Amino acid sequence: MSRFAPGDPLEKPARTDEETTVTSDDARPADDGSADDRPADARPAEATSTPGEIIIITGLAGAGRETAAHALEDLGWYVVYNIAPQLIRTLYDLQAQTEGLPPRFAVVVDPRSGPLFSDLHDVVEELRQAELSVRLVMLTADEDTLVRRFDSVRRPHPLQGDEGVLEGIRREREQLAPYRRLADVVIDTSPLNVHELTMRMRTLFGTAEEQALSINILSFGFKYGIPIEADHVSDVRFVPNPYWVPELRPLRGTDKAVSDVVLSDANAQEFIEKYLEMITPVLRGYSQENKHFTTLAIGCTGGKHRSVAISERLGDLLLRAGHPVRVRHRDLGRE
Repeated sequence: MSRFAPGDPLEKPARTDEETTVTSDDARPADDGSADDRPADARPAEATSTPGEIIIITGLAGAGRETAAHALEDLGWYVVYNIAPQLIRTLYDLQAQTEGLPPRFAVVVDPRSGPLFSDLHDVVEELRQAELSVRLVMLTADEDTLVRRFDSVRRPHPLQGDEGVLEGIRREREQLAPYRRLADVVIDTSPLNVHELTMRMRTLFGTAEEQALSINILSFGFKYGIPIEADHVSDVRFVPNPYWVPELRPLRGTDKAVSDVVLSDANAQEFIEKYLEMITPVLRGYSQENKHFTTLAIGCTGGKHRSVAISERLGDLLLRAGHPVRVRHRDLGRE
């Protein structure tokens, strides 16, 4: 298993909570002293909104700052890397203005910003007083782990100067000590690999929907080629082909007449039952291993009848089991 390493590609930068909307005082019509005498049901509904969210990621170099930021980016957060703390509110406001709603905004700040970093405490307090949802995430690791990570990529510590890596680590840890007490979340990444830290961030800051594995079921025709994006490919050409029934030939697998014929086949029924039994531990393992989405491809000859009907049925059953599912028919209409 790969571990965090400064400079490792997995640590370089690279995807909703339930929301309500509230208009700000500035957005409400001015009060001219007259009451609105319209019936309540005739008045425009007031929008409501939750405060914007800001996550500030800091910590020791080599402890996974960029991996943590990458995880938020995958959850849909707008992420800015390595900025001075004083710029956080300005960039947040610009993003909020651009999106027209309170964004989920994350930044990575660390001692590389020099003397400006010392204002982080005041910046966090000011943001909290502005009634923004601010969380400071501190990433740390033990010295042996950090030294190994720097050695593995053969890069100097950003604060070591003319000294060794260990001196740079200790100097940075001393600079960060006051902020550990300020942090809302402290994560020791010493025992974690990149996938485990990513999962920790997804658990802490992702919605239940964002944490779930998304399943894409793709029907296709073998005569047009196997989908290159497929993680699993299944062949349902063992099911009798409706193509050879004249009244069914022009129809598609999404039509009830075709679907009824395909799904009434005993082999098709057994296939669907066994397929779900087989794929369930696979999907569970994918979730545990931080795989965000998977494509399950179901193929027949032309991608019009059998694969379409069976894909629709599998999608329905997986959806009922609580999985986010999208069913797509790649070759439908190509004949």
